[in-house]
Amino acid sequence: MSLWQTTLEALSLLLGFDQELWKIVAVSFSVSLSAISLVLIPSVLFSFVLAYNEFWGKWFFLSIINTLQAIPTVVIGLLLYMMLSRSGPLGDLQLLFTQKAMIVGQILICFPVLVSMMYGAIQSSDRRAIETSVTLGVPLYRVGMTMVWELRFPLMAAIVAAFSRIVTEVGCSMMVGGNIMGLTRNIPTAIAMESHKGAFAQGVALGIVLLTVALLLNFMLSSMRGKGYLRT
Repeated sequence: MSLWQTTLEALSLLLGFDQELWKIVAVSFSVSLSAISLVLIPSVLFSFVLAYNEFWGKWFFLSIINTLQAIPTVVIGLLLYMMLSRSGPLGDLQLLFTQKAMIVGQILICFPVLVSMMYGAIQSSDRRAIETSVTLGVPLYRVGMTMVWELRFPLMAAIVAAFSRIVTEVGCSMMVGGNIMGLTRNIPTAIAMESHKGAFAQGVALGIVLLTVALLLNFMLSSMRGKGYLRT
């Protein structure tokens, strides 16, 4: 089958709202959005703590976070698989080959990305604003909300980068999800499986979905920044 024919068939699957295709898309975005929603607030708080506090071992935490970003997702999946398997310490939870296991895996993947990028953004901000606010007796929660608003563009950029990393990862989802149709088969695992079978139309269709989402997110950020909504 030629590239043109494959593309036309992929578009037919998308525009015809193929049930199997859109079920895969739904699983993928449901898992990834759940993962990043659960880890977002802890990541912001952890980043603020690292940026505005000096304590023994801080360099160690930063080194661990930077190292975790470079670990292949399949390694994270392997470690999580060993933890959740029947013989593992968390086997009694029976989470293996479920969406919950995939969410846990994606949390482990995106947490260091969020913290690293947010930490860099907070470090580059003007600390005098916080020091002045604290001196004037402004409640800490209001100080935090103000800082988040001032850093909204780099923080949103970090969220987009982290989401892009988890929604496209294959290794961890394959290891702990099992690629079960209708339950844990997401976009990356489906693309890998369909391409291996030589059925490229569905893989191309799912790739178009990912590309479209990536373009929309980047256009949204660029547009908001250009209009001044996210200007720092």
